[in-house]
Amino acid sequence: MNTDLTLQLLGPHDINPLAAAFEAIGWHKPPSLYQGYLAEQEAGGRVVLVARVKGLLAGYVTIRWQSDYAPFREQRIPEIVDLNVLPPFRRCGVGSALLDEAEHRISERSPVAGIGVGLYADYGAAQRMYVLRGYVPDGRGLCYTGRQVLGEETVLVDDALTLHLTKDLVQ
Repeated sequence: MNTDLTLQLLGPHDINPLAAAFEAIGWHKPPSLYQGYLAEQEAGGRVVLVARVKGLLAGYVTIRWQSDYAPFREQRIPEIVDLNVLPPFRRCGVGSALLDEAEHRISERSPVAGIGVGLYADYGAAQRMYVLRGYVPDGRGLCYTGRQVLGEETVLVDDALTLHLTKDLVQ
């Protein structure tokens, strides 16, 4: 791991800088999103890890201990949600470090980690990274807004269209 990289739990001081950093690249991630994440973290329902490189905000990832995705929730599979790395820090090991720590924390509670990934080209790097890390489709097909897409159904290809993957953390 890059020795200039640090990972810390989300704190109140991170909220506005995160919102501003993602707003600067055109992503709508308002302070209220991170305020909600912090409240869930304080209540024990979520962990939010914030990455910095040489003190500069680089990205974050969250773990939902009880997934919104019904098959994961029913099987008590924690879900890695909302992995984001700012463009200057991509392909520098930040995403891998965030996933390493998320998987480590999940392995203390569950032998399996879950993750959902979008299906259009903007998610290509994430798709490849998850497969290379050992994630495989959960076998339930596509979901749109958390609901399984049925055969011959037409859905919009946007951020709500996902494929869920799992990884066995016990080697």
